[in-house]
Amino acid sequence: MKQKTSDISTVVIINKNQQPTRSLQIKTKHLSRLKHYALGILSVIVVLVGCIIYLRSQNTQQEIEKQKLLQQIVKLKGAIPAQVVAPANNKEGSAQSYIQAIEGKLKTINDYLRRRGLKGFITKGLGGDSNAEGKKLSDNEVYSLYNDYLNHLMGTIAFTPMGYPRISSFTSFFGYRSDPFDTGNAEFHPGIDFKGKRGDEVKCTASGKIVFAGWAGGYGNCIRIQHINNIQTVYGHLSKIKVKVGQEVNVGDEIGLVGSTGHSTGAHLHYEVRVNGKPVNPVKYLTLNK
Repeated sequence: MKQKTSDISTVVIINKNQQPTRSLQIKTKHLSRLKHYALGILSVIVVLVGCIIYLRSQNTQQEIEKQKLLQQIVKLKGAIPAQVVAPANNKEGSAQSYIQAIEGKLKTINDYLRRRGLKGFITKGLGGDSNAEGKKLSDNEVYSLYNDYLNHLMGTIAFTPMGYPRISSFTSFFGYRSDPFDTGNAEFHPGIDFKGKRGDEVKCTASGKIVFAGWAGGYGNCIRIQHINNIQTVYGHLSKIKVKVGQEVNVGDEIGLVGSTGHSTGAHLHYEVRVNGKPVNPVKYLTLNK
């Protein structure tokens, strides 16, 4: 079917160097949509630039964390003489092989730390720190101290609440505060609140088992996770729950989304740590060294 003359527009291209002019025939509808095409292309460019900036930022952060870990390993290597004999249960019979085993444990531990938003841990004092008492320790005793400490960390760090359920600033702390719904009265706040907007992801701070997932009065949509040593973590005011009762979760798993359900004045995450059923200050569980 032939197109109508009005459906086609002619674009004349004039050359400033007195070259012959040229003309192009373009569908009129394309000319009227030219602004939309330009905006579409510009939007794609902006998105691509944003992605590049974000990826560079992530790579920079990962490199910083890597350098910190390498510095810790270098310090640990420097604290162990190169030619001393490793513990008797080390089949390789060399300090270097034992160091490699320690490095493997450090890598595992720091992986847990990164998933919680933490940056490191302290081993000061474990090997005696070259003080008077430390100098009395044999090499095997020093190795044993480090090994026991690292094994303890690896065995408990995954199941003990630690770090941040979401990386953001606090909007409210543990303890008594003014009631946000009635500033004339005080109320006890059994947790801490993290700033966020609706739909932001919420991650569990330790491996455990979901013992509650549903509506809980003032908590709104709420999740409770049972951990070792009679410890529970509580996540409240969620806009969405992504787990079920009885489900096993691992540290760093996404369990829900930030919201403002229940007794809430705006989108945020309410986070609690309970020991033997009683709330304790979660700030004590935000870092590895208490």
